Amino acid sequence: MRIDILSLFPNMFQATMGESIIGKAQDNGFVDINVTDFRQYTTDKHNHVDDAPFGGGAGMLLQAQPIFDAMDAIQQQTEGQYSKGRVILMDPAGRKFDQAYAKELAQEDHLTFICGHYEGYDERIRQLVTDEASLGDYVLTGGELAAMVMIDATVRFVPGVLGNMSSPMGDSFSNGLLEYPQYTRPADFRGMKVPEVLTSGNHQKIKEWRMRESLRRTLHRRPDLLKTAKLSREQQLMLEDIKLDEDPTVPD
Repeated sequence: MRIDILSLFPNMFQATMGESIIGKAQDNGFVDINVTDFRQYTTDKHNHVDDAPFGGGAGMLLQAQPIFDAMDAIQQQTEGQYSKGRVILMDPAGRKFDQAYAKELAQEDHLTFICGHYEGYDERIRQLVTDEASLGDYVLTGGELAAMVMIDATVRFVPGVLGNMSSPMGDSFSNGLLEYPQYTRPADFRGMKVPEVLTSGNHQKIKEWRMRESLRRTLHRRPDLLKTAKLSREQQLMLEDIKLDEDPTVPD
């Protein structure tokens, strides 16, 4: 997978994109991340990439010209090697990013993120994009941090990056539920003991315990997820059992 990022602050990506899992993914050739400072493509003699909006108003808007020219350059670099793929505009009005969106993006061979700054974009920039994405209902000073989060979550699903693909599939939200509790050695730490079932060696019992605890944690912390989670018949019965265990007044 190739990932291109258009940003006015390319240095922001050096640490996050060069360390840990993403850094290793690049070293091992699973992903190729390139950051373009689109200020380098401005034709303005003062190197400005923004201007006041027509009709007046507060703030400044990113101009179309530098971003269009930067995108043209990327397309020339990748032509014949990668598809155009998805072009993602970081925008608080965009589609809310989640685990399912990350898995969807990981199917592409080429992603391009456009990181805005200032008050907003010249509307014509949207003609370049396939997606408009947001982390949530709040505003950041720029799209860089949001792009980093999306890239991190997406790269985890690229085959080979984590080695064992069952790892990202077991993450919270991957199956619509929160992840079950996990433990490691020692089995008894300051009197806090690991549940016996996890040291029993009975894989079926462990699987059932993990499913139950995943449902229990979701019920307690994010009950809203249960409204859309696609539960099997076994999970539905287990969830009803959990509710009855904790509150016998809950009707069937």
